[in-house]
This record gives sequence, structure tokens and C-alpha cells, in this order.
Amino acid sequence: MNQVAEKKEGALATFDMEADAAQGAQNISQEDLALPFLKILGQLSPEVNKTHGKYVEGAEPGKIINTVTNTLYDSLNVVPCHYKRQYIEWQDRGQSTGAPVAMHDADSDIVSQTTRGKDYKDRLPNGNYLDNTASHFVLTLDDNPQTALISMKSTQLKVSRKWNSMMMGLKLQGKNGLFTPPTYSHIYKLSTVQMSNDKGTWFGWDVSKVGPVQDKAIYDMAKSFAESVGKGEVEAKPESQEETKKSLNL
Repeated sequence: MNQVAEKKEGALATFDMEADAAQGAQNISQEDLALPFLKILGQLSPEVNKTHGKYVEGAEPGKIINTVTNTLYDSLNVVPCHYKRQYIEWQDRGQSTGAPVAMHDADSDIVSQTTRGKDYKDRLPNGNYLDNTASHFVLTLDDNPQTALISMKSTQLKVSRKWNSMMMGLKLQGKNGLFTPPTYSHIYKLSTVQMSNDKGTWFGWDVSKVGPVQDKAIYDMAKSFAESVGKGEVEAKPESQEETKKSLNL
């Protein structure tokens, strides 16, 4: 698309930005980009605290936030592109920088090395604990579609399993009979719902199916992202331990 700017002399200058697409970004790889998280704000999230440096105007517990753009949502539609489950190894708060010690694949035998601690965490012999974490790589369908990551663990693993069951339960009629379409063939609505147990009350994810993707450009974008994640070009880099705990009010 051509952009038009007015010169001081009054003449018009035309800039053909499409012809110069991506120029200046030749050396930017996936490792140089921040993959946004979509997370639910809790009572202790810094984004809702007006005295905190990370405060976001309009932020409230129960809202969804894009951690890169700080865009807030009550709900939004996404296309799920790729799913990955890992065991993330952490040190206890106060003993680490808040970054994970290691990330282990779901098929790793690391869990067999753990014992359940008094705090109900799966502890390794070195004292670290494991978080069973489900990562959903998605394409958001707001005004400017973009890639993002949703990390679900603890109480949200049940929601993750439900979402996976919804995706795997889809069947379409093909020339050779029924088949399961790719996850990025359908759109889902993400919203939040209040949850509780004997430990307290918090906001969790709610997922519902909207319908099939109709826009080829969106389908192609989601497919490309799915392929990149599948090739290992995009990785799930979890938030810091501190931010995760605060957002979940744990």
C-alpha cells in the first residue's frame, strides 16, 4: 500500500512501502522477537497495581492481557496453531533469579525421578520442583492478527485437556472418509471465568468453539506459524517464576 506524505512546500510525495517490504529487518530472527503471552490478570498481578511500574491503565483481575502490547481483553478469538507440553524445572523462590532451571519434554523420564513434597510439588533429588505446563501457540484475531503463547498449568491443565479434546473431536468429510482437520482450521473464543477450591478463588480460562476459518490469509498465517513452531524455530520461553505466581494469585 502506498503511503502519501505532505511536503513542506505543499507538494505531495509518494512512498512505495510495499516495494520496500521488510527492508531493515534482514538480520532479525525469531530469537530477536518477543513472543507475546496471553495471560489472565489476578489480584496480585503488577499490571493491576497503580503504584507498580508495570501498571496498565484499565487493567483488572479477570482481564486477559497481551504481555508485549499491553492490550487488554474481556475475551478474544484465536486460532490454535501448535501444542506442546513440557515439565519446567524451577528452584524455590528466594533461591533463584526466577528463571526456569531447565525445560524437559513431556516424554522425558524426569518425572520418575521425583517424589511428592509436603507442599504437593513434584521434587527432584536436587530439591528443584517440576511444573507440568501446557503451551498453546495461537494466532490472535483482533485488529492486527499476531502470534502469541498461552501457558496453562496447575488448575488450568484441565482446561487445556478440554480444549485439546475439542480440537481432536472435530471431523470433516473428505474424499477418503472422515478426517481430523488441522488445529488451525477453526477459531476459538477465549474468555475468563472465576474458579475456586479450598486454597482460594482465582480467574481461569474458558474456551469455546466459534467456527471454521474462512479467511485464506488467516489460514496461511496460522499454518506458517504452526510449521515454524514444529521445526523448533519458535520456542516456549516461560515467564519468570515471580510473574507466573502473581498472575495466578498463587
